[in-house]
Amino acid sequence: MGRPRLHDLDELLDHARHLWVRRGTPGVTIRALSDVSGASNGAIYNAFGSRDGLLASVWAREATRFLEFQRDIADSALTASGPTEAIVAAALAPATYAERDDLGAQLLLAVTLDDLGTPDLAESQRDRLAGLRRTLTSLLTVLAVEQWGREDATALTLVKYCVVDLPGALLLGSGNMSDPLARHALALAVRGIVSESPPAPDR
Repeated sequence: MGRPRLHDLDELLDHARHLWVRRGTPGVTIRALSDVSGASNGAIYNAFGSRDGLLASVWAREATRFLEFQRDIADSALTASGPTEAIVAAALAPATYAERDDLGAQLLLAVTLDDLGTPDLAESQRDRLAGLRRTLTSLLTVLAVEQWGREDATALTLVKYCVVDLPGALLLGSGNMSDPLARHALALAVRGIVSESPPAPDR
């Protein structure tokens, strides 16, 4: 079969996202997607190139939407309340995003960019993931500069701990993205972490 129509691709991505959240990464296979969507194996391979390409495409669509949302709420908090609260807002963004798209928020916390870059990806898929990494790095840089006047790797890594690693551990680990105690703990942890400048970068 030829490549599915564009609107069919979105339907396939929706089915694959549901499989991913409900069954975990091992549950997202070409055959499983074919079974739930009715598309043939050949059509799915033509659309995504490989299983890894399918996973990358599902995640990239979710991440594109989320990163725009996260940047908007961080920018709003920065203007209204300053850099510390902007970092807190960015850290809490997955929980806020879950109010409109719980499946997407769970998927984004469960999988990172580093989990997806495999040799089986097409060049266009690798380029898309690289673009998302640049988008995330841009946000980390803005927050680090606003908070400490720094954009070295140490400062960016500390902000990443706050807005990427801690939310995954606390929000996803709680089993409930809207758990008020997990959100409270996350906000307190982030404020404590950013209250002092990170160590001087290695020379």
